[in-house]
Amino acid sequence: MAKMESIIKSEILRLAKREVHSVFRPLRREVWGMRLKLSGLLKRSTSLNRWAKEQARQAESTEVKLEATPAEVKASRLTPERIRNLRRKKGISQRELAVLTGVGLSTIAFWERGKFKPKAEKKAALVALRKLTKSDVKKMLAQSAGPKEKVELSKSRGKKPKGKRRSRK
Repeated sequence: MAKMESIIKSEILRLAKREVHSVFRPLRREVWGMRLKLSGLLKRSTSLNRWAKEQARQAESTEVKLEATPAEVKASRLTPERIRNLRRKKGISQRELAVLTGVGLSTIAFWERGKFKPKAEKKAALVALRKLTKSDVKKMLAQSAGPKEKVELSKSRGKKPKGKRRSRK
């Protein structure tokens, strides 16, 4: 009788394992498919996070814009001396002012000599530049300049020390 009992127990155990395996295999496949979907979703979310961070950086970089109201532009009187003084007060070179306003270097020189006057949109940029602090101007220049130019912008704009003069003999 003991032998019959052990045979029945082993048969029940075998059938139970078989039943468990028949239920477990489809679940294993489903879990495997879910893991694949999860890894795909993680990859997509990572790329979306990168894109969102890049968009946030771009939003920060375009945060400070050179804009002025038409009334301010109309009321402003920009003479060559005032343009030069504005540039000097902000501590920037003609090249940097050209980058900020979106014109060429020679245009800035012509403005400061009085040969040309800035057009309305460039005049608006100059009027808006008045409102900015030196640090805001430097940030804008750093954002608009390439990595090579950023190093040059960080240097001070003071007078260069005079070296020893050679005497002619």
